[in-house]
Amino acid sequence: MGWMGQIGNLLQQYAGGTANPAQADAHFDQVAGAAPTSAIAGALAGAMRSDQTPPFGQLAGQLFGNSSGDQKANVINELMAAAGPMLPSLLGGSAVGGLLSSVMSSGGKITPAQAQQIPPDVVQQMAAHAEKQDPSIIDRVSGIYAEHPALIKTLGSGVLAIALAKIAQAQKG
Repeated sequence: MGWMGQIGNLLQQYAGGTANPAQADAHFDQVAGAAPTSAIAGALAGAMRSDQTPPFGQLAGQLFGNSSGDQKANVINELMAAAGPMLPSLLGGSAVGGLLSSVMSSGGKITPAQAQQIPPDVVQQMAAHAEKQDPSIIDRVSGIYAEHPALIKTLGSGVLAIALAKIAQAQKG
């Protein structure tokens, strides 16, 4: 039995709008245990684009705040690539702006230790700017976090319910 056979009935509740959002946390565990990472990434990206959830920048900042150093570095490096050379100037003369400017001018990457120094509210600004420059950044950030379903759950049951509905919609279409 494929993964949809295992969780198809559950996802139908989200597709039909009959699911209890209070159970989204437990349901997300079930789906994340059965579905491929690509389906989780697509669902998270769909939730991040939804007008029923907070903006991408806010969600990215929230995930970042709960991430490990490696995850933070991966996200920052993706945001820097998407945001382009104007990113450091967006952050003004701040220490983070100086760090990003130095890393970007040398063609390097942010390390996990450096990423730990960057506050989530700065990542929120960076993500919002990066999304304007390259909307596909949502897919790349979602791909990073799809590997860590427990981290996705920190976004709350409302976002999880939207993500589950997005998985259901993707499987129908």
